[in-house]
Amino acid sequence: MFEDAAWSFLLADPVRNTVLLSVTATLRRSGVDIFGTGAPRFGWYQPAGERVQGVFLRTPPHPALLSGMPPHAAEALVAELPEVTAVDGASDVVTAFSDTWVAAAPGRAAEVTARHRLYRLTDLTPPQPMPEGAARLAGPADRAVLLDWFAAFADEADEPAAASARLVDDRMEHGGMVLWEVDGVPVSMAGATPSVGGMVRVGPVYTPPTLRGRGYAGGVTMAISRRAQDAGNEAVLFTDLANPTSNALYQRLGYREVQDYRTVKLGGS
Repeated sequence: MFEDAAWSFLLADPVRNTVLLSVTATLRRSGVDIFGTGAPRFGWYQPAGERVQGVFLRTPPHPALLSGMPPHAAEALVAELPEVTAVDGASDVVTAFSDTWVAAAPGRAAEVTARHRLYRLTDLTPPQPMPEGAARLAGPADRAVLLDWFAAFADEADEPAAASARLVDDRMEHGGMVLWEVDGVPVSMAGATPSVGGMVRVGPVYTPPTLRGRGYAGGVTMAISRRAQDAGNEAVLFTDLANPTSNALYQRLGYREVQDYRTVKLGGS
């Protein structure tokens, strides 16, 4: 029922709806418990006689994902999600939701815990100079190193659930992991979601701390971005606005700003 009501709305803007589309597709493909132990909750905002104007999806323990929607729709969702502890989405939508949520009861508070920027690839530009080594598609023999690096990435990003072995296996099964190698040894990785609506989202990108500063992240990101384009897909990615290095790197590769997003934690009495 959710897909019948919301899928065409999400596909109308697959770039801005990249997370909602890919999460929904993963739930359908790999089971409703792949992101956590709680049952997912789906919903949409559709005034009587009108088209769908907004969508939300929550996979506990993760924040509720909010699509783009008019401010009054975000405000109306507050009554539908009284138990929510965090929300994630475009900055204006999340602000409208969290402001209304805080005002709905005494003692409530909202805290911005992350700020991200969505980028879309235009003209792919190889890094200059190119790093030593070459890219290759990850295979079953690489599972152990991928699990280690996913865990390390999740630890740095404070996203423990992102290290799920099932999520890693899901990416590998669909050819969504690329490694950068030097002398036959993996030194960096980049992942990508399966295509949904002609859109692929790059991430995570990870290089062990002792190997950073050598251009490997640029090389592996270029390689997986090229794979997406060669398959006829549009490539997008998110960056942490607190990390100027990654923001500058992706712009040099040809990624251009689309929109800012944020995660807000909700608490209080």
